[in-house]
Amino acid sequence: MEKVKYCREVEVAGKFDVVVAGSGPAGLAAAVTSARAGMKTALVERYGVLGGNLTSGLVGPIMGSVSSGTIADEIEKKLGIWNNWCEHDVEDAKRLFIEMAVNAGVDVYLQTSVVDVLMNGDTIDGLVVASKSGLEVIKGRIFVDATGDGVVSYMAGAECMMGRDSDNLVQPATLMFIISNVDDDKVIDCGKEDYPEGTPEHKFVELCKQKSLEGELPSNVSIVRLYKTIRKGERMINATQANYINGLDHSDICKAEVDLRKQIDKVVDFLRKYMPGCENCYVKESSNTLGIRESRRVKGMYVMKDEDLIEGRKFEDVVVHNAVFVIDIHNPAGGGQAEGVADSTPIGAAAKVKPYDIPYRCFVPVKVGNLYTAGRCISGTHRAHASYRVMKICMAMGQAVGTAAGLCVQKGSKPGELDYRLVQKALVKQGVNLFD
Repeated sequence: MEKVKYCREVEVAGKFDVVVAGSGPAGLAAAVTSARAGMKTALVERYGVLGGNLTSGLVGPIMGSVSSGTIADEIEKKLGIWNNWCEHDVEDAKRLFIEMAVNAGVDVYLQTSVVDVLMNGDTIDGLVVASKSGLEVIKGRIFVDATGDGVVSYMAGAECMMGRDSDNLVQPATLMFIISNVDDDKVIDCGKEDYPEGTPEHKFVELCKQKSLEGELPSNVSIVRLYKTIRKGERMINATQANYINGLDHSDICKAEVDLRKQIDKVVDFLRKYMPGCENCYVKESSNTLGIRESRRVKGMYVMKDEDLIEGRKFEDVVVHNAVFVIDIHNPAGGGQAEGVADSTPIGAAAKVKPYDIPYRCFVPVKVGNLYTAGRCISGTHRAHASYRVMKICMAMGQAVGTAAGLCVQKGSKPGELDYRLVQKALVKQGVNLFD
């Protein structure tokens, strides 16, 4: 590959205590928490709205659970969500999230992408960003990588992991969409794959598998998941799937966009033909960006393992408590779910977990001195990641890291040196239940 040398002076756009890259569930929570603690905080977001997959990605419902009292409870209340299986209103979320950040005192950089980092040894001095003004530098004392893809960590030289151990394949990409003109009295809401035999949901799951083999659904779309929204006559659909996609590669991203938008038409035709109540449905809206379930994972001081989740392990340095979500591995090489974890978990089933803790050490990369991670790029295995990657757990991660970042600034400490008990004390003061 041809290389060119590119050098120029770049203006400093701002200097901050805490700089958060990425405004998804984790990044939004981190920035708001940091600012509420009195830190001068910047939030850098590549799109024109905050929320990440909660808004731009049209992902719902907000899945997973954590202990009571986290910022996730506040966000769900703002969105008017009445249960864990109800899709939020994306347009409301776009307004609520920017208001939430600005009211907390966050300096928000929209339509601004991180393109490089300025390093001083193992310490980040600033993020080089591309905005409407060109290249600029945002300086900070503590940085939070909530980009999902571990962009800041990778550019700063942190050690990164990718995919499953056997072949480095990652979970498939998806485009979410919402259908309207649905008859609520007839439609079957089917959001998972393991329903009791003989139920309408089980019969529909089996029909999806059959029609995938027969070609009426794409060959790797063996389940069509339907979720209620907060509006009557709508369903959010999670079905499209693009395998063998590297979400860090521009050509793969384009390939997936083309494929998945074609798949939407095929899924809608299937629903009109086979799902009662969907005979006259149509696509109301679709995601503005690919839903990437998995890319880089940044190695930290501790690597979460699937055994930690299955056994419900508790940690002395807990900062996210009682996280719960199945080990949900969408098959990297085909349709449906990948194999389970425990010997008793059959192929095609998601392995169940016991309420588990996520320790402070998972958020501290081992090779960068003033950096935290939050969200799906934290330190864990491919299998463990498949549980904690969901949005409610990520919100609690962001709150923990935003709290820790502020304490580092106050104490003049680096993340690897900070006493985790200070983080725990601050989280409890915020109302988080860490020690039930």
